[in-house]
Amino acid sequence: MIQLVDSYIHYLRVEKGLSKNTLEAYSRDLHTFSEYWGERGLEEFGRRDVVGFSRYLAERGLSPRSIQRALIALRGFFRFLTLEGILEEDPLEDVSLPSFSRKLPDVLSRHEINKLLDQPDPSTPLGLRDSALLEVLYGTGMRVSEASDLKLGSLQLELGFVLIKGKGDKERLVPLGEIAQEKLQRYLAEARPRLIKGRDPGYVFLNPRGKRMSRQGIWKVIKKYALKAGLEGVTPHSLRHSFATHLLEGGADLRSVQALLGHADISTTQIYTAVGIDYLKAVHRRFHPRP
Repeated sequence: MIQLVDSYIHYLRVEKGLSKNTLEAYSRDLHTFSEYWGERGLEEFGRRDVVGFSRYLAERGLSPRSIQRALIALRGFFRFLTLEGILEEDPLEDVSLPSFSRKLPDVLSRHEINKLLDQPDPSTPLGLRDSALLEVLYGTGMRVSEASDLKLGSLQLELGFVLIKGKGDKERLVPLGEIAQEKLQRYLAEARPRLIKGRDPGYVFLNPRGKRMSRQGIWKVIKKYALKAGLEGVTPHSLRHSFATHLLEGGADLRSVQALLGHADISTTQIYTAVGIDYLKAVHRRFHPRP
């Protein structure tokens, strides 16, 4: 079975262009399935075994979201084996996978966002960098890893856009708001040249050693200013989650938000609608004469 799993992962890498992290997660999930299923024939796997495998994963300490991902990987694996003629029939074709409730993302209010963005001190090079960084993260919804990998050649400031390379090396063009543009231009003109040590690495956001800011470095910056602002529960993705939620609250359509976030599947974007519904309920309770 290990060879079949490796063939499937190769197929996902070459044909589907999935990201390295997704491929590694699917590979782990399917190797865990191989340990669970043992020497039994794959054609014997069926509806009841989905429950058994889910229970096996839960006993190993996997979260509901991780179990859901493993089952998705397993469904794709069986579909691949059927397409390749290795199995005559897909044992999961008519089987509905169990659903697990997804944790709603941590979203900051507009007031909390403003408090966070007001924390950096623009009188220092690092303060200018951090101010631009936070504005860009919230203004574009890019992932922390995408901000870490952002290069100067990806900026189109004269047009007000940034080209973001996301998961699976898929690119998307995202607008930059006026405030984010202003902060970014000031950082590039006044602070970034002072951070360069020797050869310019070409990345937008640099650390004090003149190297690319790592994901961990960006997370430390976010955590630092969240503590200064008195905000709790802020995560590396909080600005991205807030970006999406505030767009939907403002009337943006789901497909547009999907494109801006770089989600391959709109079902991933739909989780933000639950947050939006909570917001609408709060508005209704506050303003309707008979809430």
